[in-house]
Amino acid sequence: MRSPYLTAKQTKELLARSSPWLKARLSAADMLTVAQAASCAHTEVATMRRWVAAGRAIALKTGRHGCRLPRWQFEPAIWDAIPHVAAALGTTQGWSLMDFLEGACGALSGRTPRQAIEQGDLHAVLRTGLAESH
Repeated sequence: MRSPYLTAKQTKELLARSSPWLKARLSAADMLTVAQAASCAHTEVATMRRWVAAGRAIALKTGRHGCRLPRWQFEPAIWDAIPHVAAALGTTQGWSLMDFLEGACGALSGRTPRQAIEQGDLHAVLRTGLAESH
C-alpha cells in the first residue's frame, strides 16, 4: 500500500514550487508591517506584537523575526470574526487562516469566506470552517 504522506524530498520540491507565490503574496500592496498594522488598528506596536504572538491577528512570517499582516483583517466585521474562524478551524496559524478566508468556497456559493463575512454571513463561514476542520 502506498503511503499517503510525501517524502522529505517531495515536500522540499513542493515548497520550492510555491515559493514565488508566497513571496508575491507577502509583498502585495495589502500586506502591512507590524508598525503599519498597529497604526491601522489604532493601537501600539507592542500591542500588535502581543496580538500576533497570541494568534489574535493574522500574521504571515517573512523570515526569522519579521511578519506581514493583511490590511483587510482590520475591517470591523473581519476583525470581530477572526477569533471565531480560528476556533472553528482549530488554528491560529496565519497562512492557514488567510488561505481559508481568501479561497473561493463552493459551500458559500463561490464566495470566499472573507466575502461572506463582509456580507454578514459569519454563521455559514463558521459551519464551513467546522466542516473543513473535521
